[in-house]
Amino acid sequence: MKKLDGKTAFVTGSSRGVGRLVAVALAEQGCSTVICHGRTEEACQATAQDVVNAGATALIVAGELSDPAQVERIADRVLEMGGVDILYNNAAIQQGWHDNLEEHTQEEWARIFQVNVFALVRLTVKLVHHMRERKWGRIVNLTSGIDKTPQLAAYGASKWAVDKWTDDLASELKGSGVIVSRLDPGWLSTDLGGPNADNKPETVLPGALVPALLADDAEGGQFFRAQEHREYQL
Repeated sequence: MKKLDGKTAFVTGSSRGVGRLVAVALAEQGCSTVICHGRTEEACQATAQDVVNAGATALIVAGELSDPAQVERIADRVLEMGGVDILYNNAAIQQGWHDNLEEHTQEEWARIFQVNVFALVRLTVKLVHHMRERKWGRIVNLTSGIDKTPQLAAYGASKWAVDKWTDDLASELKGSGVIVSRLDPGWLSTDLGGPNADNKPETVLPGALVPALLADDAEGGQFFRAQEHREYQL
């Protein structure tokens, strides 16, 4: 029997990249249902097929995290599907590289924070109630090791906000059976990370699954780096 047998997982931004890898890996680790997310249903079809091939039921919820109204609809749709045991907040967007501070705009910061922070928080707030009722849940928030990079200040600040939110949420959920963690997937050669990144996307596994597989007595708010867990035994 696998640790995640019978669990339902929802992975945001799982139409490609890290999200797609994680969605399939969760199915391989016993999740009975994996809810895939992307901007459109068509974009999620390949991931959904991979999930089915891995032995789980695949459901799709489409919507733009850049639109607060659509975020609400995404959460409501997931609840209509029965809620989730695992919320994997993977989706994020990057900004343009700015060599001068004057190039940073309020509009860009607002767009980055809407997707990377506000949508993540709102989905968590709406979906965690179901986990608390069941007295079991895992929430994984993707963060970043980015540091002292003013050229990407909005993105970096959004990930610091995710870190703070995770710390506060861990305190709120202590003793509830719901464990929230942070995962740094590393600098990856994805559409987000670019072609010059240090690591291939596949290097996030098995480390990206560690926060979802934590023992029930594990401490909340932990920080994990995916590439530091390459020897983790699934």
